[in-house]
Amino acid sequence: MKLFGTDGVRGLAGKELGPFVAMKLAMAAGIYFRKTAKTNKILVGKDTRRSGYMLENALVSGLTAVGYNVIQIGPMPTPAVAFLTEDMRCDAGIMISASHNPFEDNGIKFFDAHGNKLGEEAERAIESIYFDDNTVMGERKTGRAIGSSKRIDDVIGRYIVHLKNSFPTDITLSGLRVVLDTANGAAYKVAPTVFEELGAEVIVINNKPNGYNINDKCGAMHPEGLAEKVREYRADIGFAFDGDADRLVVVDETGRQVDGDKLIGALALYLKEQGKLANDCVVATVMSNQGFEEFLKSHGIRLIRSNVGDKYVLEQMRKTNCILGGEQSGHVIFGEYAKTGDGLVTALQTIALVIRSGKKASEVLDPFPLYPQRLLNLQVSEKKPLEKIDGYEETMTKIKKEGLRPLIRYSGTENKLRILLEGKNKKKVDRWIEELEKFFKKALS
Repeated sequence: MKLFGTDGVRGLAGKELGPFVAMKLAMAAGIYFRKTAKTNKILVGKDTRRSGYMLENALVSGLTAVGYNVIQIGPMPTPAVAFLTEDMRCDAGIMISASHNPFEDNGIKFFDAHGNKLGEEAERAIESIYFDDNTVMGERKTGRAIGSSKRIDDVIGRYIVHLKNSFPTDITLSGLRVVLDTANGAAYKVAPTVFEELGAEVIVINNKPNGYNINDKCGAMHPEGLAEKVREYRADIGFAFDGDADRLVVVDETGRQVDGDKLIGALALYLKEQGKLANDCVVATVMSNQGFEEFLKSHGIRLIRSNVGDKYVLEQMRKTNCILGGEQSGHVIFGEYAKTGDGLVTALQTIALVIRSGKKASEVLDPFPLYPQRLLNLQVSEKKPLEKIDGYEETMTKIKKEGLRPLIRYSGTENKLRILLEGKNKKKVDRWIEELEKFFKKALS
């Protein structure tokens, strides 16, 4: 059986991901991390979901049961947990969040002592321990060996200082009007504080979490509300975060949402012009637009593609010594300041780019045209290997001869086949996406 998906362990809180699963998972993780333990401390953070209380207590029980001391920091962004795990010299960090999912879901993400998301090998090792009842039960501690737990409420200051240090010291946000949508999530305190301290006039929306309203018609998944406020207040720019603030959506002064590939492209050129783009390369996923790749190439920047998921982006960044990587969805990693997607770091770098350009956001964040692209998700009963589907290879060959780029893959967390088709000719893209839908519905029925 498999616990981990694309980004940690995720499921319906109270059912697929209930207190018993969380406690046993914490015990298994604690046993795994103890092999390289140095401080015997594990940090635990969460977003604003009501189920976070249940899972947090279960995790603490599991970790202390195998002898770990736990530091609880309450609601904080996922990238803050990654940063603080290393900054506070913990053996590991755990974030309780289902990111952009609705409040009914929740998830558990793990970070190593350096604030890096765990690789697949580490996840398999934890799964192996989880399903080995003898090992889990045999590692329970008694007496003085049982761990302790304490809550620290002032770590937000450390993260705020870290964020401000990522912003150029020779400019301020004075005179800028910024709208922030914190999705009633983990950034509801941090984001307004950082932008206000840097001098911006800040309008904040969706910053009153009640345990149920995280991502509810707001934030990065629903930026239309942010766009409306940007226009209403005649703001210079708007930023929407998701529930755990590792994702960012940018809205320019006209209320137009900035495409994720265009955002990364503009930031890549900005870093290159400053002489800060190591190896003149950027990492993005196989989902990124061909127009993005051609734009980078025209400026002497190489695009390296990874599998979908920010942990795979980071893996490629390490291998190729790239300092910038990301996904269309808004997960952007600035290797100089973060080891996972950080919406706040990205927002600060974006507004620094706009200020230094001397242009409006709508001008500087629209640097190239995109190729027409269609994405289709098909529900499937089983994930039959693509290469074993009759006619699959022949169909892919035909599509490529038409000058189109197909990307067919199964979801890592759902029973869905994801079909992406891209090309310069929109009519061809539209025609072939319909053909592919018919083909796979018949082949996988």
